[in-house]
Amino acid sequence: MSCTNSHSRQSVSHRGLNEQTNDQTPTTVSSTATEIKEALPSEITVISPFVDRLGLVLKPFIENSKAVVGAEEDIETAVREALANAIIHGNRQDPHKSVYVSVICKDREILITVRDEGQGFDASTVADPTAEEKLKLNHGRGIHLMRALMDEVSFDRNGTVVRMRKILNGNITALR
Repeated sequence: MSCTNSHSRQSVSHRGLNEQTNDQTPTTVSSTATEIKEALPSEITVISPFVDRLGLVLKPFIENSKAVVGAEEDIETAVREALANAIIHGNRQDPHKSVYVSVICKDREILITVRDEGQGFDASTVADPTAEEKLKLNHGRGIHLMRALMDEVSFDRNGTVVRMRKILNGNITALR
């Protein structure tokens, strides 16, 4: 199935799902695998609508997995931060560049990949926003939030790809 709207190009593939869709909701999920792939323009205004649509997909999957309370909000916040970083810092809001998002829901876990077309960065050089001299700054917390809210976060391809994993049983020690 492919859906298109004025702000994004999107495809959703299903494995073993009963499909119920409309223009705003990509799919209804169950405990079987669901994959969402979408290319977003490098515009800040696309973040909230995308995360809202994603929430509609995540909610039933998370509820069916009996995940800990707050898992959906954690994932949505981490995705918002990853998209903002990709659009603002990666693509520098260049209208000729896109941000590519992949979300896979399967086996009581959610895997998210966000890729930009920017120059990349070294995640190990990002300052700790909890350091005393950084506490009053109004920026620089995105990566920290992603790492705090997800079970695993890694950066590949010179920092142009962020991979995040949320395990929905709450029984894992975070790999950060």
